[in-house]
Amino acid sequence: MSRLSHSEVHMVHRIGWLRAAVLGANDGIVSTSSLVVGVAAAGSGSTEILIAGLAGLVAGAMSMAAGEYVSVSSQTDAENADLTRERRELAEKPEAELEELTRIYVDRGLDRDLAARVAVQLTNRDALRAHAREELGISETVAARPVQAAVVSALTFAAGAVIPVLVALASPVERTSVLVAGSTLVALAILGGLGATAGGAGVMRGAARVTFWGALAMGVTAVVGKLFGVSVG
Repeated sequence: MSRLSHSEVHMVHRIGWLRAAVLGANDGIVSTSSLVVGVAAAGSGSTEILIAGLAGLVAGAMSMAAGEYVSVSSQTDAENADLTRERRELAEKPEAELEELTRIYVDRGLDRDLAARVAVQLTNRDALRAHAREELGISETVAARPVQAAVVSALTFAAGAVIPVLVALASPVERTSVLVAGSTLVALAILGGLGATAGGAGVMRGAARVTFWGALAMGVTAVVGKLFGVSVG
C-alpha cells in the first residue's frame, strides 16, 4: 500500500506578515480617504485635495513603517531577554528546568512517566528551544520580525492610500467626497474579505467589520470638514 505524504499549511504561519499587511492596507485606505473627504467637504479645490491625499500617503507610509518597526522591535527585545534568562537558568539549574518542563507536560494531560521521558528527549535535543516553545510561548512561527513588519506595513499602506488619491484625481471637485467615499467602501469590503480568507475566517464578517469602521471614520471627518472648513481655493 502506498502512503501519500502531504504538508499542511496552517493560517498561524502567516501571522507575522498578515497582521502587518492588513493593518497597513486598511489604515492607508481609511486614513487617506478620510483626509481627502474631510478636505473636500471643507470646500477646497482639486489641487489642495490632491496635495492633502499625497501628503497623507507619504507621511502615513513612513509613520506605519516606523511605528511597526519600533513596536515589533520592543517585542523582539522582550523575547531576547527572556531567552537569555532561560539560557542562564538551563546552565545553572538544569535539573530544576527539566522538572519544570516535565510539569508542563503533566499539566497538559500526560502521565508522569511519559511526561518525564518527553522532557528528557526534548532537552537532549534542544533544551532552549523546548523551553522557549513550551514555557515562554516563543517559536519560529510567531517570532517577531521588525524589518518584515515595517516594510510590509509601509508598502501596504501606500497601496491602500493610492486608491482614494487616484479617485480624487479623476473626480470632479463637487463629487470628490461621494466618489472617494464610495470607492473606499468597496475597497474596504474587498480588503476585509481577502484578509479574512487569508486568515481562514468568514469573508462576510471580515468585510463587514472593516467597512463599518471605514465608513464611520469618513463620516466623522466629513462632519468636521463641513463644520470647521473654509475654502482655500
